[in-house]
Amino acid sequence: MATREDITIKDLLESGAHFGHQKRRWNPKMKRFIFEERNGIYIIDLAKTMQQIREAIKAVTEVVAKRKSILFVGTKNQAKSTVRESAESCSEYYVSERWLGGMLTNLTTIRQSVKTLERIEKQIATGGEGLTKKELSELSKEQIKLDRNLSGIRAMRKPPGLLIVVDPSKEHIAVKEAKKLGIPVLALVDTNCDPDPIDYVIACNDDALKSIKLILGAISQAITDKKSEMNIALAKGDEKIQEEKIAPMGEMENSPEVEEKGDEDNE
Repeated sequence: MATREDITIKDLLESGAHFGHQKRRWNPKMKRFIFEERNGIYIIDLAKTMQQIREAIKAVTEVVAKRKSILFVGTKNQAKSTVRESAESCSEYYVSERWLGGMLTNLTTIRQSVKTLERIEKQIATGGEGLTKKELSELSKEQIKLDRNLSGIRAMRKPPGLLIVVDPSKEHIAVKEAKKLGIPVLALVDTNCDPDPIDYVIACNDDALKSIKLILGAISQAITDKKSEMNIALAKGDEKIQEEKIAPMGEMENSPEVEEKGDEDNE
């Protein structure tokens, strides 16, 4: 997995990140991110993509620094497994199966669905006492369905500080909900997408697995690195507090501040 320090244009080329859609399927608003048209296919300007990745990484680290959560979204077949793995690798939330309307704008209802899932899981874990085989079977099916759709956001009790989206044209409902709540959106945007609703655009091939893995890998690694940096700083702060608590009284008495007060008294 490429880190934020070592991802290069060569990596992007090898992943196929530069291949856009066919000329007839483009969105004119993506023109500024296109390098050229080759054999009826638009080629994305990877120099701009590199700059966008740097800006995206800066954005995610700022969100982490504010101790806000991040939600990864990508439900199409090429993206779902990588979205899940990337989010899990940096301990963030994800939606990789189906975006349920209101996942952001009606989070209270979504939380009720999570509670329903937890209740069903408890019933199944205790052997479904008092239920017939048919009822237990139906309950198991419901549990599988709910878990598939909610597993990545079970612990999400408030809206995230940032949405990371693969293919905003497919995930337009998620983007719309985020914009309604004022949540910034970072997205992998192909030549057929509208970049206008996106706060942090990464122009790239959002259909190639290697391209998605490379870019999300760099972003998730940046999140992990920032969290580690913050944890180290927190640990050092705790150590300093403990050292001050157990400092010998002699050291306290000989501190510059105490000596200065003593000099004033002698005057």
